[in-house]
Amino acid sequence: MLQSLSIRDVVLIEHLELSFDEGLGVLTGETGAGKSILLDALGLTLGARAEARLVRHGAKQAVVTATFDLVAESGVGEILNEQGIEANDGELILRRVLTPDGRSRSFVNDQPISVALLKRMGEALVEVHGQFESQRLINTSNHCGLLDSYGGLKQDQAIVSSLWSSWHKAILARDQAENDMIEVRRDQEYLIYAVNELETLAPQKGEDALLANQRTMMMHGEHLIDAMKKALEELTGSDGMEERLRKAGHRLELVAGKANGRLDEAVAALDRAAIEAAEGQALLEKAYSEIDLDPKKLEAIEERLFALRAQARKHNVVVDDLEGLLVNIKSKLTDFEDGGARLVKLETEANEARESYVSHAKVLSAARIKMAAILDRGVCGQLAPLKMDKATFVTQIVELEESSWGAFGCDQVTFQVSTNPGAKAGPLNKIASGGEISRFMLALKAVLAASDAIPTIIFDEVDSGIGGAVAAAVGERLSALAENAQVLVVTHSPQVASRGAHHWRVFKSDGEHQVITSIEVLGPDARKEEIARMLAGAEVTEEARAAAHSLLQGTSS
Repeated sequence: MLQSLSIRDVVLIEHLELSFDEGLGVLTGETGAGKSILLDALGLTLGARAEARLVRHGAKQAVVTATFDLVAESGVGEILNEQGIEANDGELILRRVLTPDGRSRSFVNDQPISVALLKRMGEALVEVHGQFESQRLINTSNHCGLLDSYGGLKQDQAIVSSLWSSWHKAILARDQAENDMIEVRRDQEYLIYAVNELETLAPQKGEDALLANQRTMMMHGEHLIDAMKKALEELTGSDGMEERLRKAGHRLELVAGKANGRLDEAVAALDRAAIEAAEGQALLEKAYSEIDLDPKKLEAIEERLFALRAQARKHNVVVDDLEGLLVNIKSKLTDFEDGGARLVKLETEANEARESYVSHAKVLSAARIKMAAILDRGVCGQLAPLKMDKATFVTQIVELEESSWGAFGCDQVTFQVSTNPGAKAGPLNKIASGGEISRFMLALKAVLAASDAIPTIIFDEVDSGIGGAVAAAVGERLSALAENAQVLVVTHSPQVASRGAHHWRVFKSDGEHQVITSIEVLGPDARKEEIARMLAGAEVTEEARAAAHSLLQGTSS
């Protein structure tokens, strides 16, 4: 639900701070007062296109901030989790900053985000009918989901979506196996030759590093032997290191008792050093004895190493992957030699997955057709009181070609309307006028209210071109709709305005340097005066005030 809206330096608005509540809120004012500016400003926070003209003349930037009380039923919670954004104590703050050159920045809870993400959040929070270019209920891509929500078919659709995924995974596995078969058939002789080569070579993982180390050792063998020999001479001479350490330790042991323990650590350290020296000498002698300078052995190591690396280059893999490559090629040849049994199995699985998908999709289609008829009757029943008794609403369900099937099933669902008897039904935004579109949306929302819980709904001049009993009917439906959602309506109709639980008046006034748009919250007396103005026009009469009082009394009873 929209809690508050802060607008600074947008067109004629210098600075406005608005608070909103549940129920039906109405915004009224004379033509040109700036009601559309308010919607343009709110649209910025919902991801609408940013235009440089919206920045107030002389201002460095326009800033609009909308605060929402998060509702669990709205889809914005899923978006926040997906993006790793935390709500501030159940609040969501959307902010848009626009500069005179047309550039804008978007924020959610003070974290910078893209306009595309801001738009996704806006669509989950607010639905606007009338002024905005994009209307969710007009967008045909949403119609199938709306029908499923209305008919309680979401679970059935989820099953179809899962079966669609399984079917396409089976198709991918079958196609991959088929491509492998074609590849093996084309390259069979080469693959058999490659298997023979690799089996003869018998590569082992880790062999490349082992052979490379051995080769390095043997290539530098003479230098190593010379160094080790001299080191051993130092250790094993008549005055070798171990002997010298032990002699030093022995001399200290003879006098240690007279040093009050001060030499104990030194004696122990010399003893450990003598032991380490002996171990080092033994290890060195072992390494010295293992060095092999046989040229034939070096040649064999090099031949093996170069053969492994040549095979790796040939197959465009690293040496350690040769062993796995051999297993993979042999597997392909085995599949080919068994007459394509695996391919047949995968083909069967793909066909069974298709049959299961089609079976459930057909059941879903039948349920949609049944629910579409109920939806159509419900919407058409709402049209007559809205001065659209000659109009019809039709949910068209067309079976798609198999190439167009998808996670939503085999159907294309489209909401269509006809505004004149005998006229062919067509897309809502192509057939109906702006005022008619708003009333169609109101009728549709009245039917979908329980199943399509967008937290905030805004109608811009839904009462355009109507009055009297028709306007009263529009007001009644808006009031009923507001029992399940927050509804805001921009209106010129006193019948609609009288239905509001909250009322704001938009007006122009003279600022310090230019005309500015302002807004005020109307109390009972001011509200009666505003409705009287809407009834009477330029000069408010006592008769108009009495009529306004009657309207307000009638809606509160």
